[in-house]
Amino acid sequence: MSTLGKTTPLPVIVGCGGINPAGRISGHHAYRRLVLDALPEAAQQRTYKSLAELMGFADTAALTDSDKAQIRDHTLIRRIENFDPESVLWQSALKMTGAEGQTLSFVTGKRQLPNRVPEDWAVTDIGDNQVKVVCNAPLNALLPELRTSKVTSAGQLPTGFDPAALYASRNHPRGLQMAVYGASDTLRSTGFSVEQLKSMVAPDQFAVYSGSAMGQLDADGYSGLLQNPVIGKRPSSKHVALGLPEMPGDFVNAYVLGSVGETAGIIGACATFLYNVKRGMDDIRRGDKRIVIVGNSEAPIQPHVIEGYRVMGALAEDEELMKLDNSDHCDNRRACRPFSSNAGFTVAEASVWIVLMDDELAMQHGAQVMGSVGDVFVNADGYKKSIPGPGIGNYLTVAKAVASARAILGEELVRTGTYMQAHGTGTPQNRVTESHILNEVAQQFGLEQWLVGAVKCYVGHSMAPAGGEQLAAILGAWRDGWVPGITTIDHIADDVHQDALHLPMQHVEIDPAAKPGAFVNSKGFGGNNATGLFLSPQHTLGMLQKRWGKDRFLELQRKQEAVAARAQDYDDNADNGSVAPIYQFGEGVVDGQELGMDDKHIAIPGFPNPVDLNLANPYEDMS
Repeated sequence: MSTLGKTTPLPVIVGCGGINPAGRISGHHAYRRLVLDALPEAAQQRTYKSLAELMGFADTAALTDSDKAQIRDHTLIRRIENFDPESVLWQSALKMTGAEGQTLSFVTGKRQLPNRVPEDWAVTDIGDNQVKVVCNAPLNALLPELRTSKVTSAGQLPTGFDPAALYASRNHPRGLQMAVYGASDTLRSTGFSVEQLKSMVAPDQFAVYSGSAMGQLDADGYSGLLQNPVIGKRPSSKHVALGLPEMPGDFVNAYVLGSVGETAGIIGACATFLYNVKRGMDDIRRGDKRIVIVGNSEAPIQPHVIEGYRVMGALAEDEELMKLDNSDHCDNRRACRPFSSNAGFTVAEASVWIVLMDDELAMQHGAQVMGSVGDVFVNADGYKKSIPGPGIGNYLTVAKAVASARAILGEELVRTGTYMQAHGTGTPQNRVTESHILNEVAQQFGLEQWLVGAVKCYVGHSMAPAGGEQLAAILGAWRDGWVPGITTIDHIADDVHQDALHLPMQHVEIDPAAKPGAFVNSKGFGGNNATGLFLSPQHTLGMLQKRWGKDRFLELQRKQEAVAARAQDYDDNADNGSVAPIYQFGEGVVDGQELGMDDKHIAIPGFPNPVDLNLANPYEDMS
């Protein structure tokens, strides 16, 4: 059993939640959708019921085999439903001239004339607010048309689940709707109310670290800002503000928590989740923060986003998938095939969050212990041939994470008691580069048949929240004992490095007590690499007992009973429509004149504890 440093607080995971293509993340429901066929009958029925309620089924008490098939077919990666991939609106450039040397003429309404009439137009009023236009030069125009998308697969939220319908969403971009739902779900999964969490610490000992890798790119975000002027519409006053990448965290602060604590949106492409976990971990270790909310929300299933990634050669196109299968039918369900013969990644949407507390605060209030953050490492790639191309940074992050696990768990446990949730995007390049990194590190540290999972094969690639989805699968495996296999593949590609790796194509049963450590690996465009070490709830509890003693540990267990009961009560009712997301628009607003301030403290209405202004000199040795 390892010990904590005498003065280093341990960041304990006391809540996890959100929404992704597998369902609601709190209560491990989304995880259980991944391993559904391996679960006992009672757990399967509870998972089906959760999804049925989430998806708006009329009768969830007695689900038929047909109902269950519909639930399976309309979760995880599947054919795109968020828009019609057969009818994607496009604007084609059109150059028009008169036939056989004649001038071009047309009739239009006066109000449709441009503010600046081109010099080569002759405009004649023909009455009834109509004009005739004669063009003495070719006319360039945009012609709307409908095209078929070459990519029809995506990891979408369960069909029928609409976060906008759950609260007064006021034309919020979808990513922000999901952030409100996801953060609310996560906070309630702790078993504490927002008010209880606020009462535990001073307002500035709270933090929210969140964001989206790409910003909000639908019509209510940056898409509307950039496209509206060229399609005859005006940008709205919301487009700029709501499109900002850090806005998911801003929404949580302003409308869910009412927090005045520290906030930041740290962006690292597909490694964004771990970047923010590292910031929260560092703050708690230093004692700067005692409660940290970490999470990300991304909604990139938009035709223009998918086309952008497609022309990069990054996505699994239907034609390439059919070639892989030697078929004239695109198997959308198996679009993402990590470490196998594959064609590209699959875009997905998700909102994933965790709540961290320092171990002393968790002990004091009887918080649930879902695990803890052992360490997180971030490194860039150095000089690169291209921005999206991989580099060497991920070798550093994986090796350092395993080295940290060796220091915390010991030589034997790091070899036998850890496994990896890989980035596993399903691209030809990733299968080679990531497998080489993992295989090389495993060999250097003596890890034989190192178990490697890749949950993107189920849920796709959600960009910023992707690491959170990997972590949610780890937390679920520690609860139920099944590591999701890479079930969308039937072989490992010849160019995959696997001498020291176990890349299972079926679910793997584990003893959670024998797997105290697990890793999340993330690789992102631009050279953004991160690898996180997470410690199991069993191992974390052992560390807490060693630090705080038997009596305090028994007290923790007693306090946890009430907290767990509140969390269970929420879980029992979370999907049936009786629990709305936390959304306080314009409520509890505090004016500066309401603050109680002197040179020692700031008292804020709604926060039981004041902000302490008795700050120490950080440069005392230089003063």
